[in-house]
Amino acid sequence: MATADPAALIPAAGRVVAISGASRGLGASIARRLHSDGLTLALGVRDVEAARAALGFEERCTIHRFDARDPASADGWVTGVLAAHGKLDGLVNNAGVLRRFGFDHPDEAALDEMFEVNVKAPFRVIRAAMPALKASGTGRIVNIASTDGKRFRDPSAPLGYVMSKHALMALSHAAKFEGWNDGVRVTALCPGAIDTDLISGLPGATPAANRLAPETVAEIVSLLMKLPNTATVAELVVNTRLEASW
Repeated sequence: MATADPAALIPAAGRVVAISGASRGLGASIARRLHSDGLTLALGVRDVEAARAALGFEERCTIHRFDARDPASADGWVTGVLAAHGKLDGLVNNAGVLRRFGFDHPDEAALDEMFEVNVKAPFRVIRAAMPALKASGTGRIVNIASTDGKRFRDPSAPLGYVMSKHALMALSHAAKFEGWNDGVRVTALCPGAIDTDLISGLPGATPAANRLAPETVAEIVSLLMKLPNTATVAELVVNTRLEASW
């Protein structure tokens, strides 16, 4: 039997990818792109019926309840994925929130929510999914971080969000080390402003005409999911504005 070429792109057939927050915005665009690639999807969303109606996939897709604010939800989602598909080859941690929080906010509820959704939830999902991703031999994790995970732009930047995305960068690198010997490759994808509701009305955000289209970011995720083990991309920054490199 011929040995697979370690430098070849990974074919989509038979591979299962889990995506959080896939019912709208960037998550929905990623789901549509990966589904068109021929991947089987296992979506984690808060509202299963709404996601089913929005995406309309009739094959190669299961939809599971996942609430990033519920600590038990991560294990439940991964358990459901393995029960439905028997395997897991990829994970996209896309679900996230942005709240205004800075030095002038004495109430830390918004900061706590961002760390719960943007950091602790991806950690819990990765922890639950890692054994299956290792078993795949070509497991892939893409964490949707941000250019805000690479620097503090200026005082108009949402400080709490910046803090949470820096933490997600650290988690991404830790996961890379955890899974490396078993073929798991992890990318912290750091897009600039994406034209979704997440940054609607946010002071200092890139003007709408210059923002990334969700479909552009989805195309990048598609590539990351098919790169071989010999071509790991630990961080990928996709900016919308001219800035010094970090």
